[in-house]
Amino acid sequence: MEKTKVLFISQEITPYLPESQMSKIGRYLPQGIQEKGKEIRTFMPRFGCINERRNQLHEVIRLSGMNLIIDDTDHPLIIKVASIQAARMQVYFIDNEDYFHRKATLANKEGVEYEDNDERAIFFARGVLETTKKLRWAPDVIHCHGWFTGLVPLYIKKAMNEDPHFANSKLVYSVYNDGFTSTFPDSFAEKFMLEGVSKDDFAGLAPFNFENLSKLAINFSDGIIQGDPEANQNIIDYAKGSGKPFLDFQDEETYVDAFNKFYDDLLDK
Repeated sequence: MEKTKVLFISQEITPYLPESQMSKIGRYLPQGIQEKGKEIRTFMPRFGCINERRNQLHEVIRLSGMNLIIDDTDHPLIIKVASIQAARMQVYFIDNEDYFHRKATLANKEGVEYEDNDERAIFFARGVLETTKKLRWAPDVIHCHGWFTGLVPLYIKKAMNEDPHFANSKLVYSVYNDGFTSTFPDSFAEKFMLEGVSKDDFAGLAPFNFENLSKLAINFSDGIIQGDPEANQNIIDYAKGSGKPFLDFQDEETYVDAFNKFYDDLLDK
């Protein structure tokens, strides 16, 4: 019997970024799920503050070289990888000079959010999915962590729903206390459109701020998890009101078992 395959797409993973509720789950959840007998792949953005030499990142030439077009501009997709030896797991990094070679993650040292965070999120989501296809690896479960992954469920369910790599994938979205304060420009919807996505898919969700982007992710997910006890209550209420399977916040002692069961229950439906 083939192992269940779980794709983790995370905004933050320690030790590459400082410890937070999200980054610790990004680090230890894949390890725990792998130890439960499932097969895993893990992706995160290669933010410029990640020290490549210290963390021994190196480019995967066979996966790099594709261009993604966003707002009529070509952006080279670079894939890097590093290993967490203690966990026997690899982490793939989505990189691009224009979007990620900065000394911070989503905001500068003064706390001002980058104006192109909308395009960076598009590039990251599309980069992960294109790379997963290049790996010829079809995930049974895709678990998204953080708003930066918020377009993945839409892309899977609408633009790639007939792709054999993703046709049977179940989408899980975890909600954290990771809000941003800006509102994406009106052009955001035009930028993220792909064949198969229509304006009806995000009707009523403009303008695209943190809450509306999270609601979009929930709309196209199969299950939702509260990943942080301080998560935005409006988003939690929206998720619970969706009627979809919902898992309340779990502490460090219980979350691996609870998430593993959540995946299995979704696959059994």
